[in-house]
Amino acid sequence: MKILVLGPGAREHALVLSLISEEAGHEVVCAPGNAGIAASGVETPALEYTDPAAVEAFVADRGFDLVVIGPEAPLVAGVADPLRAAGVPVFGPNQDAAQLEGSKAFAKRVMDAAQVPTGRAVRVESTEAAETVLDEFGAPYVVKADGLAAGKGVLVTEDRAAALDHVATWAPHGDVLIEEFLDGQEVSLFFFADGHDVIALSPAQDYKRIFDGDEGPNTGGMGAYSPLPWVSSDFVEEITRTVALPTVRQLEAEGTPFIGLLYCGLIVTEKGVRVIEFNARFGDPETQVVLARLESPLSQYLLAAANGTLAAQPDPVFAQDPAVIVVVASEGYPGEVATGRVISGLSRASAVPGTHLVHAATARGLEGEWIATGGRVLGVVSRGSDFVQARARAYEAVGKIQLEGSQHRTDIAARVL
Repeated sequence: MKILVLGPGAREHALVLSLISEEAGHEVVCAPGNAGIAASGVETPALEYTDPAAVEAFVADRGFDLVVIGPEAPLVAGVADPLRAAGVPVFGPNQDAAQLEGSKAFAKRVMDAAQVPTGRAVRVESTEAAETVLDEFGAPYVVKADGLAAGKGVLVTEDRAAALDHVATWAPHGDVLIEEFLDGQEVSLFFFADGHDVIALSPAQDYKRIFDGDEGPNTGGMGAYSPLPWVSSDFVEEITRTVALPTVRQLEAEGTPFIGLLYCGLIVTEKGVRVIEFNARFGDPETQVVLARLESPLSQYLLAAANGTLAAQPDPVFAQDPAVIVVVASEGYPGEVATGRVISGLSRASAVPGTHLVHAATARGLEGEWIATGGRVLGVVSRGSDFVQARARAYEAVGKIQLEGSQHRTDIAARVL
């Protein structure tokens, strides 16, 4: 097939690597892509990938068999809508269904209608309204910006003043939700969805905080691992039955079929599993470890979801070998980031057995050197025969990468051991 992947990040790099590894020999283009994707031998044309008209014109000109939308911004902007209307198979929900991620209030309403287990939430529009709700719920306080916030709209804190400051920061941009605090282990579980049916991938767990021990501010994700040996054998079946299918069927009943990747952000509490959030796309960095273990052709499921034929597909096959990703970030992340610094040692890192790199924010300098251009710079993905080996390989590879002031967590997947 001729496949277009939209997006510029490490998630898109992982999708591209999976697609070009298939025996079918697809022609894959990633727009706008990044320098790491280009180094993988894939065309990365410049494109305003969040502009529906620009994407529609590009696809019409190039004649793709499948369009895969990576990040949330183009989904919420409605990039899928004109493509689907033109008869192009698209993996990614339309603008209305993408509100499942674009608006936490919308997601809560859908969950309530579908009787999906989740925590209580109250919408507030000001700090004055927030004070009463915060006192009712008590600490720890959970405050979430309603719309997209690049992973920085959620605050969990014991500090009431900090919670009110967060409300004051985000309230001018839209509603803010104050939610019940849920305690337990978090799980990311992805589902292919075709508007009516779903197929689950393998669970993963990511690490959102910047520092070891889940300390410091939230980030876009500092690492992840898969599978999760501590979840029950019927966990995926339970979430399919109680969360994913009811949500997809509810959206179908409302006339906004969800076609694409349903990301269920879950927490395993003493009272059972609860949904923390939904996303409308593959998660980053969990995608990197889930796809590293996927042995079935990814394109088969992307196309079946786009065409409404998931019910005819077998469950995907995953390797037993665990996978770990450690994210290397620039100095200052997730605050003000130091960029423009030279990265070295990538070839040595890639040479570690069972290991490959995904690029998030890199560029080539005038003499071919690698340069860091953003906060999360690289992901080191390693597989091993067990978690001890997978972690050892990942951290061996991280140790070979030199970037002045760089930071990474040293405890990714340590809790499994």
